[in-house]
Amino acid sequence: MSKKILLDTGWTFTKESHSEPVTLPHTWNAIDGQDGGNDYYRGTCTYIRTLKKPEMPDGGRAVLEFEGVAMTAVVSLNGEKVAEHKGGYSTFRVDITDALHDGANELTVSVDNSDNDTVYPQKADFTFYGGIYRDVTLYIVPAAHFALAENGAVPVNVTPIVTDLAARRCEVTVEAAVVGAQSVTFTLDGQETSAAVEDGAAKAVFTLEHARLWDGLDDPYLYTVTARLDNGETENARFGCRKFEIDPQKGFILNGRPYPLRGVSRHQDRKGAGVAITKEMMEEDMALILEMGANTIRLAHYQHAQAFYDLCDEKGVVIWAEIPYITMHMTSGRANTLSQMEELIVQNYNHPCIAVWGLSNEITAASPVNDELLENHRALNDLAHKLDPTRPTTMANVFMLEITSPILEIPDVNSYNLYFGWYLGELDQNDDFFDEYHTKYPDRCIGFSEYGADANPAFQSSHPEKGDYTETYQCVYHEHMAKMINDRPWLWATHVWNMFDFAADGRDEGGKNGENQKGLVTFDRKIKKDAFYLYKAYWSKEPFVHTCGSRYVDRAEDVTEIKVYSNLPEVSLYKDGHLVETQKGDKVFTFSVPITGKHSIEARAEGFSSVILVNKVAEPNPAYSMPNRQVVNNWFDGELDETCWSIKDNMAAAMADPHVGPILQKMNEQNVAARGDVAAAVKDNPALVAMMERAMKRMTIESMLKQAGADVESMKQLNRVLQGIKKNG
Repeated sequence: MSKKILLDTGWTFTKESHSEPVTLPHTWNAIDGQDGGNDYYRGTCTYIRTLKKPEMPDGGRAVLEFEGVAMTAVVSLNGEKVAEHKGGYSTFRVDITDALHDGANELTVSVDNSDNDTVYPQKADFTFYGGIYRDVTLYIVPAAHFALAENGAVPVNVTPIVTDLAARRCEVTVEAAVVGAQSVTFTLDGQETSAAVEDGAAKAVFTLEHARLWDGLDDPYLYTVTARLDNGETENARFGCRKFEIDPQKGFILNGRPYPLRGVSRHQDRKGAGVAITKEMMEEDMALILEMGANTIRLAHYQHAQAFYDLCDEKGVVIWAEIPYITMHMTSGRANTLSQMEELIVQNYNHPCIAVWGLSNEITAASPVNDELLENHRALNDLAHKLDPTRPTTMANVFMLEITSPILEIPDVNSYNLYFGWYLGELDQNDDFFDEYHTKYPDRCIGFSEYGADANPAFQSSHPEKGDYTETYQCVYHEHMAKMINDRPWLWATHVWNMFDFAADGRDEGGKNGENQKGLVTFDRKIKKDAFYLYKAYWSKEPFVHTCGSRYVDRAEDVTEIKVYSNLPEVSLYKDGHLVETQKGDKVFTFSVPITGKHSIEARAEGFSSVILVNKVAEPNPAYSMPNRQVVNNWFDGELDETCWSIKDNMAAAMADPHVGPILQKMNEQNVAARGDVAAAVKDNPALVAMMERAMKRMTIESMLKQAGADVESMKQLNRVLQGIKKNG
């Protein structure tokens, strides 16, 4: 009979000249990959352990399975190279039978995460950890066994097709890849059938009448099919009977009913652990996502652990699964995109949670849309459909990609990553973008694959604005986005970027080094930012009330704004036990509360309660803002003369004035000269130029200046000049 031996202990890890014992999972970048500076170690390290030759059945095989080694692995046994694998996020297997010596064997895995031009990812806004960071298992199998393919493919494939929704009839095709066997017996839901093996595979077809459907969060029911060989070897495969459809007008449809996919993206790493995470950590991630009420996760930007896909199956969360073909196309990397796509699909084929296969992410951010890029995507799209005809393909497109681009015609459905209201432009440009797309292409399915705003929960403000990294502005941002999405059910899937803060060692912003802080939950999973509860109000069926601002204690304003998020229709606010006001509303409740000292502020709704403490202070607490950020609420020297221009006026209108336009144009040219790399990207990208022109129609001069990083004195000086120019003068 088969034997399974976990090999997570007994390893010696060597980095440069230093060696130490380690237990898997392990990464050498758990610390330096998260501390900023973009200087984390990228190179080759080795893992060595002694492997005693196991007892082998006659004709049996010994196969090593690696669930995740980043990024390139060379496996050697007793000094002899037995395999090489390129791709840091997927499973691969190595048959070591013929290389095993009697007694002790030395197993060596050389792991390389260095910069190169053949293995994805190489350019992206996250840390490329190195290490053997998932389990390693040795399988001992008899001569007749279920195949353990090098590409990590599951040995039993299940294809459930719901042929009649009303009757819940499901036709289930089961295929088993085997070695050395003549027949396979399949058992499913009380039915049993045997099939002969032809060309290494056996196939059976079952019909389930009145099947219990895998129905998302409501009822994620899983069936198990068992395949058995004559020698008693068995292999189980779980699957779900469900029907996914994506409609350009109705959005995502699950089992015949509209089921808008509303959720988050997830990076797998964690503070202090990197990617070497445990199953318990994965379960905690899932619990937080489910608490918020999300029904979908985009598993970005690579293949995630099988244990997490299993959790998604069990909990009913619909998944977007993708490969790390990201940001920049590499001419020498085409083969790697195809091998990673093959591994993604053959390893995850049975998971009912997976709805779409992602071809790439923001691939045109640093690459032109040329014949080479288009051909690579066509090859990926064709491969995905060949390996899995049952699921559609998709892409996550960068915001500056023209909606007329031919690359959008390759996948079955599309999504866009937009950051209006954070990196550039204004919040309502997100609305306009999708409305324009939907109007121009009513027969295309479009989704929203990334959107977000960074927030350090230590930073708070009574006057939040774009770029201040406050938890307060993150709430303003997501309040707009959540409502915009809710009003557009035809968006087939939307994914907040990101559920959790994650490591991006090249970042140094928002008061933290080495982190992207767009998460709704902090990197260590200890703080749920206020915006977390906004989405809980939109998505969760569990009644609750949440008072925002618990970390904004010291407040200098005489009348402070208190926001409450709830999925209940009426909220009452109390100050020091006395009723301030009762409001009827929809998810977001805003109260104005006079404060004079230390106060207890409590929101109540249908027996639920949430309390925060506030403290009136004379001056704003400097700890609530970035040390280098100038907090100025009044940019002007005095009262504005409304008959003259000011930086409060609309940018496009001011540019049209013959006296003001040249001044602003000269100022803009100076900014362009100071930011050559960015300027060149804008100048050479017609779509981005048009986008910036549209942005100007909505933005004030003040807003444009802030976005460009202008200092206070420059803004005041320009305002003085503009106040000397009469409108229509």
